[in-house]
Amino acid sequence: MTIPGNLLTTAMAVMPHTDVDQALRAALSLDIPFWPQLPNFNYYEDMYVQAAEHFPGIVLDLEKRTLRFSIVKFAEELEEAMARFDQPEYFDISETYSAVYHRFLAMDFTDRPAIRGQLEGPISFGFNVLDQDERPILFDDTVRPFMLEFMAQRLNVQLERLKQLNPNAFMFVDEPGLQFLFSAMAGYSDLKAKEDLDIFFSQVDRPRGIHLCGNPDWDFLLNLDLDVLSLDIFTNAEIFQAYAKSIKRFIDRGGVIVWGLVPTGTEMFVGEEKSSLINRLESVWGVLLDKGIDRRQLLEHSLLSPATCCLVNTDKEKTVERAFALVKTISAKLREKYDLS
Repeated sequence: MTIPGNLLTTAMAVMPHTDVDQALRAALSLDIPFWPQLPNFNYYEDMYVQAAEHFPGIVLDLEKRTLRFSIVKFAEELEEAMARFDQPEYFDISETYSAVYHRFLAMDFTDRPAIRGQLEGPISFGFNVLDQDERPILFDDTVRPFMLEFMAQRLNVQLERLKQLNPNAFMFVDEPGLQFLFSAMAGYSDLKAKEDLDIFFSQVDRPRGIHLCGNPDWDFLLNLDLDVLSLDIFTNAEIFQAYAKSIKRFIDRGGVIVWGLVPTGTEMFVGEEKSSLINRLESVWGVLLDKGIDRRQLLEHSLLSPATCCLVNTDKEKTVERAFALVKTISAKLREKYDLS
């Protein structure tokens, strides 16, 4: 298992900071650092915009902060994109699209247990980006297969660069849109999503996993061919613990769970403390242990993180950074308690 567990810490990449150095310091303060995405710094830093770089048919308006798609432009640009599929630099994130990524790539991470990157996933990207008819491109049977291949290539190129810095590097595929598969996404079923994600991950190098903050069908996610699953356990504790059988299968085949425990919204954060959050997490673990999951195995396959990202706090980055610090404190407390040194 190249993804470390033992309750080490990491976090989601989207951060409210407008100061690149401050955001990097916060990301580097955790055991498994990552390169931050800073949409408040500029619109290029938006996770959908970063994923859209060089995608044929994209219409980006920086002034209006809109990301759209044109099927006519797609047809005009598709041939060039196909011709450049063997050029890694074409699929990497440029300095224009991330003020942080290339700073991160210049750092030394040889003493870290792992590092992590991320990219918006194809389901969420395809659902969020609308064409000239206000229709998600996810529903377009011409565009979707190309999108799966394109995003897989982008993930692989980034992962290869990160592995040059640390052999235990891994990737999050950010998929907030997956929670909508089981509600009102008419025209695109969970069965079709499973088929497409199986195709997608068959093209994605390991280690790879999904992060989302919502509440999807957890059986659906836990049975995908993933190495890591990152979720908001603060909000979804009671629901997630009901999937003990699938969680056990996921861990038995080597999967790592990132328990998103500490809330990053100001109101929720001030209502919690270290002891209440530890009790919440250990309560979930207790249910899983009662269902036959081995404690030591569970801990060895677990990381800790904040519960979600947050861009809307009135104090901007302050609560988020306090949440990062509390995650580290909780990790140290639990690692001592369970002798995970």
